[in-house]
Amino acid sequence: MKLHLVDGTYELFRAYYGVPSILSPDGREVGAVRGLIQTLLMLLRQDDVTHVGCAFDHVVESFRNQMFDGYKTGAGMPADILSQFELAERAVCALGMVVWPVTEFEADDAIATAAARWQNDPQVEQVVICSVDKDLCQMVRDAKVVELDRRRGLLLDEDGVRQKFGISPRSIPDYLALVGDAADGIPGIPKWGAKTSALMLAHYRHIEDIPDNSMAWMVSVRGAKGAADSLAQHRDEANLYKRLATLSLDVPINENLDCLEWRGANRRDYQAICDELGFEGLKALPHRWAGD
Repeated sequence: MKLHLVDGTYELFRAYYGVPSILSPDGREVGAVRGLIQTLLMLLRQDDVTHVGCAFDHVVESFRNQMFDGYKTGAGMPADILSQFELAERAVCALGMVVWPVTEFEADDAIATAAARWQNDPQVEQVVICSVDKDLCQMVRDAKVVELDRRRGLLLDEDGVRQKFGISPRSIPDYLALVGDAADGIPGIPKWGAKTSALMLAHYRHIEDIPDNSMAWMVSVRGAKGAADSLAQHRDEANLYKRLATLSLDVPINENLDCLEWRGANRRDYQAICDELGFEGLKALPHRWAGD
């Protein structure tokens, strides 16, 4: 079997920016929820989608905000997308999918925990992470754990990560710490761009193994002395940013693998939420109903 792990937060945002605004009968904005339901119904129709879990950032802040004041928050996020998260979780549950609404951690942590837990299960042929998040590339392992960009149909295995970033998946947290990640509020280290970081991490793999003195470097990079001096001055920040970019593998997940088998949508709950949100055209779309 293949285990599909869906980044619900990404899919909801993708729908929000990709479909027209729609109001429910009681005046709520629900366009992103409608788009989310439609894209997940397409996923569930694929023959190889048998076991699936979906993670959402139930709240924007996580334990990382306590580690670093500059880490991402919900500030500036449109209110009409934030208001759809709870509806989205309800809708995905009604579709019969296991949902992890994450609070203390982030959705990426839940996906990483699930990937780590089941990647070596003898029943699992492949773990497919449905996301475009750079953070999740650190979980890619050979062709056993892969990341899928569903919108573009691009699949990243371990060789694909190396081709895209120039480094091993295990070096992704180090890379994001050095280069920075604007989406998460990680500023990076001055004078460490993508090319320098990739060249150095391809050889040294991890920040802590990079010598402070550029004369000791076994890799030739442009502006080596300036980059080395900058890293030496910002070691503490680099280590903090790496911890921020490293996904947690201990999110409480109570389900076993059998629980993740998709047996169909819950007819009563699914049609009820379609009625509530005005999705008349979606009511009959699930191709399988649980219990039928």
